[in-house]
Amino acid sequence: MKEGTFRRKMESRHIVMLSLGGVIGTGLFLSTGYTLEQAGRVGTILSYLVGALAIYLVMLCLGELAVHMPETGAFHSYATKYIGSGTGYTVAWLYWLTWTVALGSEFTAAGLLMQRWFTDVPVWLFSALFVVMILGINVLTVRLFAEVEFWFSAVKVLTILVFIVLGTAAIVGFLPLADGSQAPLLAPLTEGGLFPNGAFAILMTMLAVNFAYSGTELIGIAAGEAVDPKRTVPLAIRTTVFRLVLFFVGTIIVLAILLPNDSKGVLESPFVAVFERIGLPFAADIMNFVILTAILSAANSGLYAASRMLWSLSDQRMITPYFSKLNASGVPTRAVLFSMLGGLLALFSSVYAPGSVYIALVSISGLAVVVVWMSISASQFMFRKRYLQEGHDLNDLVYRTPWYLFVPILSFLMCLASLIGIAFDPTQRVALYFGVPFIAVCYIVHHLTKTSWKRSVEDVKEQQSS
Repeated sequence: MKEGTFRRKMESRHIVMLSLGGVIGTGLFLSTGYTLEQAGRVGTILSYLVGALAIYLVMLCLGELAVHMPETGAFHSYATKYIGSGTGYTVAWLYWLTWTVALGSEFTAAGLLMQRWFTDVPVWLFSALFVVMILGINVLTVRLFAEVEFWFSAVKVLTILVFIVLGTAAIVGFLPLADGSQAPLLAPLTEGGLFPNGAFAILMTMLAVNFAYSGTELIGIAAGEAVDPKRTVPLAIRTTVFRLVLFFVGTIIVLAILLPNDSKGVLESPFVAVFERIGLPFAADIMNFVILTAILSAANSGLYAASRMLWSLSDQRMITPYFSKLNASGVPTRAVLFSMLGGLLALFSSVYAPGSVYIALVSISGLAVVVVWMSISASQFMFRKRYLQEGHDLNDLVYRTPWYLFVPILSFLMCLASLIGIAFDPTQRVALYFGVPFIAVCYIVHHLTKTSWKRSVEDVKEQQSS
């Protein structure tokens, strides 16, 4: 394999859509019903507003790091450099596991969705076709990957905009409801009280809300392959965060008002229920297509993120250097193939060990994103402190996190609060049972192996030079 280098082919529009594509996934289209059921209508809106504030603060921290050090390893590299190599190692494996586990469930879900239109074709055949398609997109060129992800994400963004516009029209009475009832205005928000399960339910649902926002941090990973990162990364951060708040909070407000009480939960997409209430023809088929696009987009960006994180681990000699090789197009093919293999193993575990191995993997990945965000906040805190101690001028930073120390500390504490909140929710508590031991194992393994790979590489170099 001819070894190349990463190619800076991603423009700001690619990075914005990559980030939106990673965020706007099945969590928004399918799982918002769970949050509405747990926190109530007003409580859910508040939960997503708090989540939006948390991710905004984290992105402010990431912006300073990614512009100053546009590396493909992103927050893994920053944690290694400014917190400790053990933390960097753990963050990388947590993030890799998050996306590989997601790959397994996404390919299964995509196959199931196709059966709505092709009932006689087995699920595994469609899953296999999607595996080949996503793998092909990721191993050819970065530019191809970015363009495909741009259009995948465009479908989801357009759907959400249409949903918000039609929903708002129905709420205020410009668009009649299918059942002939009057325009609801804001009255449904107070049905059953502001917080039917208590205000504490907001804290309990924050992990699910934060997980819905996960993927925004892909901007940091893509910085290493961005055209002029000093210009594109800050622009991508500003536009992505603004659009996320608009899309997520706007969508949640429409859902909170128009979603019938008997449609809450996670059995079907709440979007379908609202579109049917508005009277949109073929609502179920339209959303089936959109959700399929969302799944393939998340798989596409997920494989990209997992492979780059694995490459970074290998490049920094924290694991075997085998995965640090790039092909002539600047793609870490070995890391892509291994990450896809991890996704397929996760898929098999969901079939053959759903109650043991798979539930553990899902639980760890649910916790992982928030831990990664905490590492970003801590890394920026330590970076700025060291930067000033070394005598550098703040004016030399192209992008500066505003309101330092306030921003990194508050973002860290908000993420920590969501982890504390799940300890009081029996359905989410399992994330702590599996996640905390996994983190401990990562630190132990790193401690035991941190010198072995570097020594082996140095030995090879000595043998080649002698």
